[in-house]
Amino acid sequence: MHTRLFDDIDWVGYVDYPIRDFHSYDTERGATYNAYLVRDAKTALIDTVKAPFADHLLRNVAELTDLAAVDYIVCNHAEPDHASALPRIVEALPQAKVVCDRRCRDTLAAYHDVASWQFELVKTGDRISLGRRTLDFVETPMVHWPESMVTYVPEDKLLFSMDAFGQHYATSQRFDDELFLPTIMYEAKKYYANIVTPWGKQVWATLEKAAHLPLSMIAPAHGVIWRTHLKTILDAYAGWAAGRMKPKVLVIYDTMWESTAQLADAITEGATQPGVEVMPMHVRRTSLTRLATEALDCATMALGSATLNRGMMPAAAAALNYLEGLRPVGKAAMAFGSYGWGKGAPEAIDRWIDEMPWEKLRGPLRCQYRPTPALLEEGRAAGRLLAQKAKELADGAG
Repeated sequence: MHTRLFDDIDWVGYVDYPIRDFHSYDTERGATYNAYLVRDAKTALIDTVKAPFADHLLRNVAELTDLAAVDYIVCNHAEPDHASALPRIVEALPQAKVVCDRRCRDTLAAYHDVASWQFELVKTGDRISLGRRTLDFVETPMVHWPESMVTYVPEDKLLFSMDAFGQHYATSQRFDDELFLPTIMYEAKKYYANIVTPWGKQVWATLEKAAHLPLSMIAPAHGVIWRTHLKTILDAYAGWAAGRMKPKVLVIYDTMWESTAQLADAITEGATQPGVEVMPMHVRRTSLTRLATEALDCATMALGSATLNRGMMPAAAAALNYLEGLRPVGKAAMAFGSYGWGKGAPEAIDRWIDEMPWEKLRGPLRCQYRPTPALLEEGRAAGRLLAQKAKELADGAG
């Protein structure tokens, strides 16, 4: 199965409909591993797939050309979802050279026995002529691994963008104008939030490079291909990379005997103001994937937990650990929670906020056993503070 992008340029990847977990990223819509074949006087395979799907890829390529006629295998990224099939692919394409940068070659050598592979190492500014078409290479370190690069076909204004602009979205349609755009954009946001967020500065640098490239199509390594809504996805990436925020408040919490839930309800009530989106999220009733997605463009957060064994409840600790790894910047937050005979959770969250690149709005809001009416009113006041700060941060980010 293949799909035409341009004359003699085809998608030859694999659609993984059943997958629901991608190294702890929830993929409820499945995933794709996109690979592309460019046929000219010389033929190039752009990226490969996960190892279990190598034969599917080879069958797709064989529908279009003799396997022995493939001259190059371009590896834009050595992560196993794109490159673990390479040993099988290299074996099946006997004359093909593996084209990648030096760091990618070294990373591939850490995963595979590459002693017999033919490599052609490239760097930013290098070009390979295929005949009527050329392949230009731009290294994009830390978008989102150190060895990452993108490949550009200037004759078609086509960018093979590696993981950038991708989504985990299994579908029989290949292009952005064949599906419901808000769904694609949500999946693109989710992908960015959970995978790319820590590398915002590097993404911004890559966007600046891409701004100088005339583009008619962006073909990422996951999800649908952008041919109609390029401005939409480029503008979205620019906003995410710049840390642009909405007037949006998250109330993230876990509770034991509903005392912390009552505080969360009071904070939510106070934050519910005109022009502000408020989203309470019970961490055991949502996923880390969704939590990170909503955190990407929120301006403020209230983070709460009941106390268990002098610390946070396990799911609350996991949520904070996940956010800490993604490290979104520029937000404001506060801690809240409850305790019985021994304190712990609100104080631990408060210390966690101190370690993040965020503003702390106030000290922890905490109750012993049950919140009093006065404490619930203090929670509503804290919510109003969160909403006001969210408006300020969103206005300032615009």
